[in-house]
Amino acid sequence: MEALTVLADPTRRAIVEQLIEGPEDAGTIAARFPVSRPAISRHLRVLREAGLVRSETAAQRRVYHVELEPLRELDDWLAQYRSFWADRLDRLDAHLAEEN
Repeated sequence: MEALTVLADPTRRAIVEQLIEGPEDAGTIAARFPVSRPAISRHLRVLREAGLVRSETAAQRRVYHVELEPLRELDDWLAQYRSFWADRLDRLDAHLAEEN
């Protein structure tokens, strides 16, 4: 569940969402945020250490790619709660329909 802890930070979530669209270099990622480049670098390091992103060197740039496996593991864990809430919301909907 390290992915859940790492993704608790909104900047790191936004970086992962950005990288789902496709690989980007660190400078492009940093340009989208109102924090310093060193701060973004630290966020990228945390994401890399958690296995959520990987990097490769292309010329003099470091290009980041999202790694989907930790997200799949998180999705599998969350699946149990989706069914829990879906059932309760269906019952609430039925109850509200009876009231009207």
